[in-house]
Amino acid sequence: MFEDVLPPQGRFYGRIFVFPARVYYEDTDAGGIVYYANYLKYAERVRTEFVRALGCCQQDALEGDDRFGFAVRHLEIDYKAPAVLDDALYVTCELKEAKGASATMHQDIFRGDKLLASLDVTVVYLSLNKKRPVRIPAELIRAMECLENNL
Repeated sequence: MFEDVLPPQGRFYGRIFVFPARVYYEDTDAGGIVYYANYLKYAERVRTEFVRALGCCQQDALEGDDRFGFAVRHLEIDYKAPAVLDDALYVTCELKEAKGASATMHQDIFRGDKLLASLDVTVVYLSLNKKRPVRIPAELIRAMECLENNL
């Protein structure tokens, strides 16, 4: 019935994946600006879209006998300027390094040309049943390497 209405999609600009976001009332605090923790939510969504854009389905890894997924191990964020209700944002994700069970990414959140927040995040791939790090799947590493080699 509504097949022509699709979710937003991001795009690669070289190594940098860019995804649109919008600030909704629920994202803001009593002062009318985006609550600081919501920047982390924007970044998380874009990392998910980054993996999807590489052709990997994270849901498949969650449905097997031994379930797998990414978890944040380390994160640094630098807030530069506030976002407010109705702002159109662009959130980036750039892979900096992937090795073994971890990957490091840099993310920026923009309103137009204005940088609002900058993040460096390290994620680890886990066996969710065993609560232990495991190697990132070969197909995802290959997709990341293709991204690296297409520069």
